[in-house]
Amino acid sequence: MQAKNDGHHNVILFPLITEKAVNMIEAENKLCFIVNKKSTKEDIKTAIEKEYAIKVDFVRVLNDRKGRKKAIVKINKAFKADDVATKLGVI
Repeated sequence: MQAKNDGHHNVILFPLITEKAVNMIEAENKLCFIVNKKSTKEDIKTAIEKEYAIKVDFVRVLNDRKGRKKAIVKINKAFKADDVATKLGVI
């Protein structure tokens, strides 16, 4: 497990901006991020909730072909993923 004193800035590296990611924002209320390889699902959930002041339902994690760790984050229906994406400059 990652050390808690690292802070949430070391967990989330950057938002992923692809056509598929933008479609997930609009259709499924999900956001995609590239995250630190050592971070856990709980670390990712906590970091995103603190950073963007939203509620996360669940996190799915996978390693892509480029060797990066990608997190797909389902946002609670009380919040809108496109609002967060607009703040990030994704949309």
